[in-house]
Amino acid sequence: MSNKRYPEEFKVEAVKQVTEKGHSVADVANRLGTTTHSLYAWIKRYGPDSSQYQAKSDESAEIRRLKKELQRVTEERDIFKKSRGVLRKPVRLRYAFIKANQAVWPVRRMCKVLSIHPSGYYAWLKQPDSRQEKRRKYLLGLIKQFWLESGGVYGYRKIYSDLRDEGECCGINQVHRLMKREGLQSQRGYRKPRPKVGTENVVVANKLAREFNPTAPNQSWVTDITYIKTHEGWLYLAVVVDLFSRRVIGWSMKSRITKELVLDALLMAIWRRSPSEKVLVHSDQGSQYTSHDWDKFLKQHGLESSMSRRGNCHDNAVAESFFQLLKRERVKRKIYSTREEARMDIFEYVEIFYNVKRRHGSNNQLSPVEYEKRYEERLISVY
Repeated sequence: MSNKRYPEEFKVEAVKQVTEKGHSVADVANRLGTTTHSLYAWIKRYGPDSSQYQAKSDESAEIRRLKKELQRVTEERDIFKKSRGVLRKPVRLRYAFIKANQAVWPVRRMCKVLSIHPSGYYAWLKQPDSRQEKRRKYLLGLIKQFWLESGGVYGYRKIYSDLRDEGECCGINQVHRLMKREGLQSQRGYRKPRPKVGTENVVVANKLAREFNPTAPNQSWVTDITYIKTHEGWLYLAVVVDLFSRRVIGWSMKSRITKELVLDALLMAIWRRSPSEKVLVHSDQGSQYTSHDWDKFLKQHGLESSMSRRGNCHDNAVAESFFQLLKRERVKRKIYSTREEARMDIFEYVEIFYNVKRRHGSNNQLSPVEYEKRYEERLISVY
């Protein structure tokens, strides 16, 4: 393993397992399949004492400050854009706008933009409904009752007639407005689904054909992209999985879902595996995988492309299964404040737990690394 090349992203995350997670150098080196000498060299270059780390920390602090300022300016812009003249309306309408959007923006930020004191808004919240609002709620209750009694088929005209028969004095336009605000409408006709015509657009044929159990490593790889939610925004993860052992042999994590995301993941797989024969690489028909650079990269490294049929996730079931395990066993149990925190946790799951320790049903309850190790031992014993 000492002659293998590792991308910088892999080295940085490996160093964090020692400097931030507290694992020993020997343990991390053993699990990642590298040497302690290499890991010490990575720590010296990317660790907390390096000049590169200090410069990156200062840069990250400045970026966080600028992001916070950008968020404030963006929120104020969006509040003005959505308010649509509310600033010129009476104060009670501005209060109503704030109440309707308090789940989107901070209350104090909206009060500042709309020239309202927060104490006035909170005092307005405690006040009872006006007489007109009580009347509207009473009518809305009757409207819902008549609409449900009709089986959900009456429109505003028939509901208006029911209200008049009950002796309620109201306008037909008022009934229409109340029903529209509550999403109540008459039963309408429906159109039969039209059959699909023409031929299906096939970018690359599905050469894998759901053959998910090859007989040796480096015969078939699958790749896909998923997204991880953090308080900073989405973190996109691309992986490359060897179908023989279900081992994640390449990955990349970035804040944008671009073609470089999938290219970096595949490049890591090539560096770690160094396949001597042609490998079938299966993906979906996402724009990243149908790009010219992806096709060019495959040809340069002697790889053969295969793609799922459009809209058919079952053709790439193994990659989908890995993402389901990752989110169920790790991501759904955490709340990530930053992308960096999510990146560290996902690296630990993939490289320290999933590849090395987690038992897999298709591997006779062996981890992917152990399954490949026993396969190599069988080959040596045969020859």
